[in-house]
Amino acid sequence: MTEAAIESTPPSAKPAEWRTNLVLFLATVASVFFTGVVTQGGGSAGYFAREPLVRGGQFAATILVILVAHELGHYVAARIHKVDASLPYFIPMPLLSPFGTMGAVIRMRGVIPTRRALLDIGASGPIAGLCFAIPLYIWGASHSHLVPITAPGDGSVQLGESILMKVLDHLFAPAKPEGMDLELSPIAFGAWGGLFVTMINLLPVGQLDGGHVAYALFGPKQDRYAQLIHRSMLAFFFVVVFGHAARDISGGLGLYYLGRHLANSMFWLVWFQVLAILGLLASRGRGDDPKPETLTVRMRLAATVGLVVIASVARDNRSPLLPLTFFLGLALLVAMEVKGGVLRRHDLLDHPATGAAPLDRARAVVAVLTLVVFALLFMPEPFTM
Repeated sequence: MTEAAIESTPPSAKPAEWRTNLVLFLATVASVFFTGVVTQGGGSAGYFAREPLVRGGQFAATILVILVAHELGHYVAARIHKVDASLPYFIPMPLLSPFGTMGAVIRMRGVIPTRRALLDIGASGPIAGLCFAIPLYIWGASHSHLVPITAPGDGSVQLGESILMKVLDHLFAPAKPEGMDLELSPIAFGAWGGLFVTMINLLPVGQLDGGHVAYALFGPKQDRYAQLIHRSMLAFFFVVVFGHAARDISGGLGLYYLGRHLANSMFWLVWFQVLAILGLLASRGRGDDPKPETLTVRMRLAATVGLVVIASVARDNRSPLLPLTFFLGLALLVAMEVKGGVLRRHDLLDHPATGAAPLDRARAVVAVLTLVVFALLFMPEPFTM
């Protein structure tokens, strides 16, 4: 994930702390390379054979190029508009992330003076990243190969598809005969990761890139839109789960695979909570004084991790007690959010105010097209097993 977080503190007079940025970047390079070697497979030859090392390097180089371009897009745009911005802080995450990283963050101190500047800074990162991600995906998909379709639940991971990816696959990837699927090459998988991260960043909520773009376009009205979009993520979780369950019931399978559907749909529930946590942290950065009954970061983390663990165990365990326990825990969490969380409060996802002057026509078009790109990148189920 990448995020350009705006702080309300005065601009810093200290020189850039580039050493920390460099150490984090080098750690991220190592983490992404290690993840690439492991995920691209060592096979019988082991992870230190030439092929897995080359494939891991291809994956790492691909996703790092996209992420660096994304972050430099933000950084350069901030400098052009004379906004005090830090160098990107890359976030290494070996083993826990399928890409070896959670992206990067850039801290922007002070207030962005105009909606024009906000748009340029918010949109420049995704646009710069896509300038590399799309060509790399095209090349990688054209060099991918076909494999037999595997049955759900065999341990393999099925990657989600967006409208844009389906179009690119249709135009550039090998045609898929009946019973065959496309196994992405390391470069295509790295580019898929870059497109996935771009989709997340373009969610028009809070201080994600999409939130910056939407606020630049809509102004303070975006705060209400952000609440609706955030709540729709929770609703979308239920739609996906019960949509699969209804299909199974109509096919005579009953609720036998409900645990699997819960596990495969957790992405949107997790991100509903992640954005709530980011909103709470941002409100503290603004000096807001949250209500005493507001859910804490620790409570949200504990509840979310607990639900993820239950759903993961329920994936391959057919006991009805696990889905029942999951829904009871989820009902409790939702009730707490209604009483003192994001389903009641209306300021945790508010965007910091900026200049009131609306965008000029050209930039308004850019803002609309950027949000259209989000729709083209949207994946209802990014990962299924």
